Amino acid sequence: MQIELQTPTAKNVWWRLMRPHTLTASFIPVFTGTAMALFDGQIRIPLFIAMLVASMMIQAATNMFNEYYDYIRGLDTKDSVGIGGTIVRDGVAPKTVRNLALLFYLISVAIGVYICYESSWWVALVGTISMLIGYLYNAGPMPIASTPFGELFSGLFMGPVIIMITYFIQTGNLSINNLYVSFSVGLLIGAINLSNNIRDLDGDKEHGRKTLAILLGRPRAISLLASIFVVAFVWIAVLVLLNIVTPWALLVFLSIPKALQAVRRFKGKTMAYEMMPAMKSTAQLNTFFGLLLTVGFIIGFISA
Repeated sequence: MQIELQTPTAKNVWWRLMRPHTLTASFIPVFTGTAMALFDGQIRIPLFIAMLVASMMIQAATNMFNEYYDYIRGLDTKDSVGIGGTIVRDGVAPKTVRNLALLFYLISVAIGVYICYESSWWVALVGTISMLIGYLYNAGPMPIASTPFGELFSGLFMGPVIIMITYFIQTGNLSINNLYVSFSVGLLIGAINLSNNIRDLDGDKEHGRKTLAILLGRPRAISLLASIFVVAFVWIAVLVLLNIVTPWALLVFLSIPKALQAVRRFKGKTMAYEMMPAMKSTAQLNTFFGLLLTVGFIIGFISA
C-alpha cells in the first residue's frame, strides 16, 4: 500500500504515528524550564524555540521506534489499542518508520549543535545520553520499556533532565531549587508511562514483559498512580511552605479534578479500550499541571 504524504488521509497517518497525546511529556518540561529562567530574569526566545522543537522531535522519534520494535517483536497487531497503527493498519513499511525516526534524531542533533553553540557543549553530552535512553527504551535485547524501570527513566529524563537543560541554556547556571520543583513534573510524566502500562498489562504479560504494572497487578498499580498524583501536588505545597518556589505555583491545584478523573476512569476497568480515557486524562493532567506551573512562574516574575 503506497501512501502519498500530501493526501489528507496520509497526513493523519503520520500525525498518529507521532502519538500526539504523549507529546505533553516533551513540551511541558521545556515550557516549565523556560518559565523558571524567565522568573530568574533571563530568557532567549530562539533558544526556547530550538529546545522545544528538538525535545518534541526526540519524543516523536521515540514513539516511532516504539512502533517499529513492537511490530518487529510481534507485540502490535491491527487490533492493538493505543498505538499509531501506521505499520499494522496503514501499511507503511517498517523500514520507513524506522528511517523517519532516525531522520528526526538527525534533525534534533542539528538543532542541538545550535543550542550548544549558544550555550555550552556540555549540553551535547547530556543530550546524547538522553537520546540514547530514548532509543534503548524500545530497542536492544532488554528494552527499558519491558522492565520495571520504564517509569523511572521516562520521568527522570523527560522531567528534571529536560527542565534543567532548558533552564541552563537560558541562564548558564543550574538551580537546586528549580531541580526540586522539576521532580513534580517528572512524577507526572512517569505517571503517563504507568497509565500506559496499566492499560497494556494483559498484552504485555503475554509477551513476557516485566513492567511495574505487571509486578504490582492492576489494582495496586492504579493505587500507585493515585499516590504519584498526591505526591506531585503535596510536593509543590511543601516547596511553597519552605519558600523554595513562588506561591503562585499553587495554581497547579486547579488541575486536581483531572487527577481524580484519571483514577476514576481506571477503576473497575479490565479491557484496554475501556482504559483509553483514563490514559488520556493522565496525559491531560501533566499538561494542565505543567501549564499552570508555568503560568505561576510567569506571574511570579511579573509581580516581583
